[in-house]
Amino acid sequence: MSRDTVEQRAVRQSRINLRASARQEQLLKQAAAATDRTMTDFVLESAIVEAERVLADRRWFLIDDAHWDEFQRLLERPARDLPKLRALLAKPSPFADEE
Repeated sequence: MSRDTVEQRAVRQSRINLRASARQEQLLKQAAAATDRTMTDFVLESAIVEAERVLADRRWFLIDDAHWDEFQRLLERPARDLPKLRALLAKPSPFADEE
C-alpha cells in the first residue's frame, strides 16, 4: 500500500452511500479487483476523475494570446441587429400569466 493511499484513508471523514443493482456492484467489484484496488478506492477515484473532467471546462479557459485578443475583440463589439430575434422578443410570452 502506497503512502498516498494511507494518507488518503487517514483524512477521509465523510461517508457516501450509493444504491446499485447487483450487476453494477459486480462490475465495480471486478474492475476494482482488476486494478488491485478496493472497491471504495476504485469508485472514489473514478468519480473524482469524472467530476474533474465535468468541471474542467467550467473553471479553466486556456487560449493563447492571439485567440485571447480575438475573444476580447468579439466581446467588446456592439451586438448585431437581428430583426427576427427582435420580433420574437416583442411577442407576448406564452408562459406569462394572463390578467
